[in-house]
Formats: sequence, structure tokens, C-alpha cells
Amino acid sequence: MAAKSAGSALDWGWNHSPATSAALVAGGAYTVATAGTVTGLPASHALLVAGAGAVAQIGADLYQHRPTGHTAARCAAWLTAGGWTAIVLENHTALTWGAAGWWAAGTAAGMTLARGLVRAEATARTERHQRRLQKWANKQAGEWHERLERLFRLEGHQVDGVRPWKGDVGYTVLVTMPSNTPELPADAVRKLAVDLRLPKGGGIQILDGETYGQTLIRVTAVDVLAKVVDLPDGPGDTTVTSIYDGLPLGLKPDGEEARIAVVDECALVVGQTGSGKTNTVNTANAGALRTDNTVVMHIDVTGAGISLPWLHSWAVDGTANVPLIDWTADTIEEAHILCDTVIAGIAARKTGHQDLLTEDDKLTVTHNLPEVLVAVDEIAELTPGLLRKLDTIVNTGRAVRVRVLICGLRATQDVITAAMKKQSRVRVGMRVSDPEELSHLFPTGGGRINPKAAPYKGCGFYSSPDEDDVVSDPTAFKGYRIKPKQIRALSVAYADRRPQLEPVFLDTEPALYYASRWGRILPRIYKAKQLAPTTIPYTGMDVLYPPVNEFTGIPITSSTEDDENGNAGPRVVAASTATTTAPAGPQARVGSDLLTTMLNAARPTPGPSSLDDSTGIQADFGRVIQQAGTPQNRPNPVPQLLADAHNTVVAAGGRMHTADLAALLEMEPLVLGAELGKLLREVDIERPGKGTVRAGKDNESKLGYTAETFAAAIRAYNLRDGQ
Repeated sequence: MAAKSAGSALDWGWNHSPATSAALVAGGAYTVATAGTVTGLPASHALLVAGAGAVAQIGADLYQHRPTGHTAARCAAWLTAGGWTAIVLENHTALTWGAAGWWAAGTAAGMTLARGLVRAEATARTERHQRRLQKWANKQAGEWHERLERLFRLEGHQVDGVRPWKGDVGYTVLVTMPSNTPELPADAVRKLAVDLRLPKGGGIQILDGETYGQTLIRVTAVDVLAKVVDLPDGPGDTTVTSIYDGLPLGLKPDGEEARIAVVDECALVVGQTGSGKTNTVNTANAGALRTDNTVVMHIDVTGAGISLPWLHSWAVDGTANVPLIDWTADTIEEAHILCDTVIAGIAARKTGHQDLLTEDDKLTVTHNLPEVLVAVDEIAELTPGLLRKLDTIVNTGRAVRVRVLICGLRATQDVITAAMKKQSRVRVGMRVSDPEELSHLFPTGGGRINPKAAPYKGCGFYSSPDEDDVVSDPTAFKGYRIKPKQIRALSVAYADRRPQLEPVFLDTEPALYYASRWGRILPRIYKAKQLAPTTIPYTGMDVLYPPVNEFTGIPITSSTEDDENGNAGPRVVAASTATTTAPAGPQARVGSDLLTTMLNAARPTPGPSSLDDSTGIQADFGRVIQQAGTPQNRPNPVPQLLADAHNTVVAAGGRMHTADLAALLEMEPLVLGAELGKLLREVDIERPGKGTVRAGKDNESKLGYTAETFAAAIRAYNLRDGQ
């Protein structure tokens, strides 16, 4: 189905104006008259057709409640056309100048009459609708004036207007309050809802008006949030948009569309398991991919779940010629390569596009200079080193249009870094059970949120800067529902409009690994599955793997790398070459099998100590190699268990489950976990992802440790003791 939609199709729709419809009818009459003259068609047939048309017109006009004068005019047009055709058939004069002249005059008159009638009827319908609306508003205003007086004993107030919402789901009442009572009481919401007998899901919202003393009472009469709202995907809903239009998420209680702005701001999406957070991310993906000036990248180290639906049409079906997602980081190592490339691209844009920064200090997004939107799912699974790199992107990418959409289970400090939360003015909180979660997420208005206002799956609250750059209070919304089948169809529709990163962005050292990214990624996420021929242009090249830091397992993409504190230092590589071409046989994974192979071949055998009797420690990236002196003179600041665990995890590839580590250290897993937990807490080091890591032959997610965590702890012990 998706493949067929990609091809050209005939348009059989009859989208005519009243004038062209009249012209077609006149053309049909002239054709019948001309052909009938040749074939001897009786003139009475034309009169019969005209009479039947007039009778049908009367029936249609009565059904549509058209004015009597309009019905008479249309019937006269039918009879006039039929009479002219009958005269021409009787006299055989269809091809004479006289008959043609009368036909042309009648056609022009019919076109003018048709256009005038339609305009008059449209005006009449609008006036009738306005009269009904005004009558309804006057009635509501009177009822609300009496209701406010009865419930709150107001005097001197005035109901200035009542405006219905789109879709007849509610309305807004504008009230001018008296000077001695400028506000409604605290229990007004409850009293009004009970007095109106609103259904479950309906509600009252009281807001300030444009001037002091004005109050807006918003009444939700229909529970929009309870409905399943599919993502619109009709012909008018897949046209090319711009990232400046924002990303649609769903519908607000008043039926208006909920949109978030991600040109200047980063976005933060949180929600507990089963709240619809992944669906919301895919909806945001759809909005970004519908544009022609946004490059979308993903970081999802739990299996690339947010990317697979969008890659299926390209990688498996072959109905899309390009990958919808420009880059998918499915492992910690690949995420490091992606972040390094993006950080280098930010710096390159700042220096390489200075000639474009004349009217504004921020780049203008176009198809040839697209925004880069990095969506990060399950951020709790990322390591501290990756979080620091994401902080760098969040802090430095705004002016050159590189933004991040961050997704997590909670908005607490143990999941979201301070920089991410501070720089993410766009906040989206899906359904939660604890009001404190929303209060912690939203900087303003969070304390007044009631989670019961969005109780259904797929519901949430959002706040985003408006056109005046003012962040609104959190507003409830129901997210659009988007299914994998719909994603695959949209992937085909959006493939041809995908922009590419400009040469300036890719003219950096880390971008050396950009071109062969899919050669590294596709074999991991699709394993032995047959890939479509559309992937060959992206995989039919030498696959480059960056060298790996021997002690942390982090890929090295430039001539200098950052240490644990983010300071540039010399490289420590686990291979003698800067890039590794994928072998002809089974490919090793960066940072796991590949790292183990490199370490076994490159690690030197420890020899006799060459240190003198001075008290000093020889260490590389926190890994204690040898210590001189006696414990009495200079005790080792690094606990032996921590050093042994770090060396064992490094040798295993940088990540290891607790049970496997305990077996190698000849300890019970529970005892090892308790001891290592105390050692890490001693220097305030926390494990990412609540202590779960993906390791082992099957890459399972279990409790475990990373070399990066141990290296940070060893460094903390050394710094604490002044080593």
C-alpha cells in the first residue's frame, strides 16, 4: 500500500466552482444540439430533459431550504437551456452564428447567475449562523449573570460575552468583576461545575483577562481527553511544514492543537511506564519529519525502539529511498560518536556560517541549512560521560540550531541533569500518579496541577513558549495516537523531503565516522534480517570504527579527548591505528568484543617496578598500576576491591553484570554488590540507569557496572586524599 502511494495517481475529484459548473452544463447542451442535428434527435427530448432537471432542482432546493427566488432562478436556467436546445434541434441551426451567439450569451448569463446565487446563499447561511450564535450567546450571558449572582452574591458584575470553542466542546465566558469583588472565591471552580452538572471529564478553568477586573471562565462541556485521537494523515495533513511551526502533540481540552516550539528551546518529556511517553515521542518525530528543514537523530541505547518504526520502510520494505532518521545511536559507544560529531558540528557552524549572522545572532533554518534535533530516549540508561556531552550540546547549540528532545521516566536530579532541566523551557509531563512529579517538572504553575485533570492513557500536561516568548502555565492535552502502520506510510511520504547536513557541519574530525554509520548500526539492530537494496548506498563502503580508550571503553573520535572532568588530555588508545575497517568476517562491536580483542593483544605484561622508594602512585585514568612506599608512609587511597573490580570490567569490555563480576572476583554477588555500593556512596558516585547495564553475549539488561563508573570513583578517591 505504501509503495503504491509513492507513485503518481489520477485525480478524479470534481472540484469545480459554480461558474465552471454552469459552463460545463452549457457545453453539454451545445454538444447535444450539435450531435442531435446530425443524428435527427427529436426536439421533444431536450424539453423532457429540461423539465426533469427543473423538477429535480426544485426537490434539491426544498431539501436544502434555499430561498424560493433562488429555486425559481435555477429552474428558469434549466428551462432556458432546454428551450434553446429544442429550437436548435428543430431548425437544424446548431452551427450557425445566430445560434452560437445566443448560446454564448446564455452561457455567460448562467455563469454569472450561478456565482451570484452561491455567494448570496453563503452570505445568508453565515447570517443565519451568526443570528443563532448571537441568540445562544445572549441566552448564556443572561444565565451566567444570574448564576454568578446566585452562587457568589455578586452585584455590579457584567457578562461581556460568551464565545464557543471549536468543535462545540465548550465555551469561554468574559466577566467584568465589580470593584469591591475583583476575584471569584477559591471554591468557585467546584461550585460552578456542580451547578452546571458537567459530565466526568468536563471542568471549569478561571483565568485573568487582558485588563484588571476581567475574568475568563472556561467551561469544558465535552471530555476531549477521553477520546482516542488519531494523528491526522489526510492529503492536507502531510503537506510540507517548517520547524518554525512547532511540533503538534495532540489536542487540548478546548479542541485546539497542542504544539511545542523546538527551534530555540530544548524539550523535556517525562512520564511513567505505560503513560504513552513513547507514543508522544513518535508524534513529535512525525511533526519534525514532516518538515523539510529538520534533521532528526536518535539516541536510544535500549534497542533503538524509537527509531525502528521509522527505519522499517527504508531498511526492510525498500519503499523509502533514504532513512527517515539521519543517525540512530543504539549503543553507548555509538552515542559517544554521535555526540562528538554533533559537538564538533556546533563549533564548525559557529565559525563557518558567520557570514549568515548579519540580521540575527542565530542561524535561520532552511532546507540547505537544517536544524539538528537529537531525540534521546531512556536517558537514565546513559553514562555520566554521555550526560556531560549532552549537556554541552544543550548549552552551546541554540544559536546554530542544534536542539535536544530529552525523554525520561522522571524529572528528578538522578535522571535529568541540572543543565538539561534549566535549558529545556519546553516541558511535557505524561500521566503520573504523584502530583509532586509535575510540581518538580514545571517551573511555573506546577503546584496548581491536578493529575486527575488528565487521567487517561495518552494524556499529559505541557508548557511551551508562545509567540511572545512567554512560557504558559501547564495545560492538559490528549496526545495523538500514531501506530506503526501509519508510521510506515508517513515514512514514504516524508522521505523525499529529507534535508542533508551541510559540508560545514561534516567537515570535522569526528564526522569521519558519519558516512559509515549505518554500516555499524544496521547489522546490530537487524542482525541476520535481510536488508532492502535501498540500504546499499549507505552500507556499501568501508566501515570505520574509532579507536577505544583502554580504561573507559569510550570511542576516541579526535586527536584529543576529555577526561572525567571534561578537560582535554592526550589520547589513550587500545589500537595502533586511528580507524579500523570492518573485517570480512563477523564484525566485532565497538567497546565490547572489539575492545576485549584489542586489550588482549595490546596490554603489556606487568614487569618489575622501576619506581624508586619515593612515595608516589602510578595510575592511568584512575586505574592503579603500581604504588611505591609502605602503607605506613602513604596508604593507597583507592580501595583494593574497587581497583580489582575496575580492572576486571575493563578487561571484559567496559561493562559487566554483577553476577559475572562476582564470579571472577570469587565473591558472592550480594556481598560484592553491597561492598561496591558502599565504596561508591563514599565518594558520591551513582550508577546510571539505576545500576542496570547491557552486557554479555546476549546484551541483556541486568544489574552491573561500567568501567566509566569505576574510573570516576577511583579518581574521586585520589582527589579526596590529595593524590
